[in-house]
Amino acid sequence: MNEIAGEYGRLKEYPRLINFLGGWMNEYPDDPYSAYYLLMIAYAYTRQEADEVAFLYYDLIVKNYPDLMVKGESIHFIALNQLITLARNQERLVRYYEELLSRFSGKIDPGVVYFQLGQAYEKIGEWNQAIGAYTRFLPYYGTVVPGFPDAYAYAKRLVDFNNSPKNWTFESLPALLSTIQNALNTGNSNRLWSYRAKVNFFTRSWGQEDDDNAGMAEFTLVDFMRGNQIRYAAELDESSNANEAYLRTWGWYQYISTWYFYFRKIYFPLDPDIHGRWEWAGIYYGEKW
Repeated sequence: MNEIAGEYGRLKEYPRLINFLGGWMNEYPDDPYSAYYLLMIAYAYTRQEADEVAFLYYDLIVKNYPDLMVKGESIHFIALNQLITLARNQERLVRYYEELLSRFSGKIDPGVVYFQLGQAYEKIGEWNQAIGAYTRFLPYYGTVVPGFPDAYAYAKRLVDFNNSPKNWTFESLPALLSTIQNALNTGNSNRLWSYRAKVNFFTRSWGQEDDDNAGMAEFTLVDFMRGNQIRYAAELDESSNANEAYLRTWGWYQYISTWYFYFRKIYFPLDPDIHGRWEWAGIYYGEKW
């Protein structure tokens, strides 16, 4: 069977391959190699760019047939990887990722799959499960996730925010802006600094790459104010929008005297009481490009 089907494949006679294997399976439904025949049929449909049909066969293999080893490779493992490539339904993707992790953890990069599982959970609105998947991903520091170069930073921001008290957030941008301006007017550095986000807060120059902001706990504003009256623009920067805002300030006691305060609308559907509120999320040094 393998030799005949393989010859059809080599000759690219895919319809004949499909008819041959399909006819055999109809006549001998209990053939112990049926999963292998289905894999070859799915491959033939893939080669004919009939991905939707191929998907049905790969799914049938995993759900309805016992696994087989062919040349040292699991047919279910091959089918699952094809299903992940072809699937458009996120609920199905969740099932395929979880099956890879539970059955083939030694044959995959678990870090990549945990992150992809988190992404799939996010897209179907299962935020508790998404946070759980991202939490399991974080120990795999240095993992490169295809198509998502900042995967670690993305997952860490969500996990850290989820585990925080979130007691620095403001109901609206005007409320946050008014509080920051009042603190600047008083010149009280400790009071001003207390309004910052307690996780994921950053300080960087324009264009600087994101990092983990190690050492932020020791950063204070005292040395940068030194009794100076910090001034701020009467209006938010013109690049501000419904989700992000920038306030230009100047008079800071250092070689870069202009700072932009960065405010961010919080995206966190897991907690409706926090989702949509605002936070002071960071500082950019220097004039805006």
